[in-house]
Amino acid sequence: MARIAGVDIPRNKRGAISLTYIYGVGRSRAVKILTQAGVDANKKVEEWNDEEVGEIRTIIGSTFKVEGELRTETQSDIKRLMDIGCYRGIRHRNGLPLRGQRTKNNSRTRKGRRKTVANKKQ
Repeated sequence: MARIAGVDIPRNKRGAISLTYIYGVGRSRAVKILTQAGVDANKKVEEWNDEEVGEIRTIIGSTFKVEGELRTETQSDIKRLMDIGCYRGIRHRNGLPLRGQRTKNNSRTRKGRRKTVANKKQ
């Protein structure tokens, strides 16, 4: 396995797909990185030589925020929203969806498992 940005990327996959295992690198960014490094996007990682791996490492390290740095920034952004008490921050705090989705029927991913409430006896 090649280790880039602290992540072991799979060797048996194409370079463009393997780079997406790094947090903060998607398909389009992976292709940009490979073209900038002068590596064929369809070439498998096991076929890369040490020069190519080094070039990819330097491009990712110098140009993009990835992994820990990006996660930290995202968490601080969410914390800032919660601290100022805006609508999105309150939704984050309560664990509810924050982009206008309905919560009556769906949104189980955010809300968690159903909490059954018993009927009131008369």
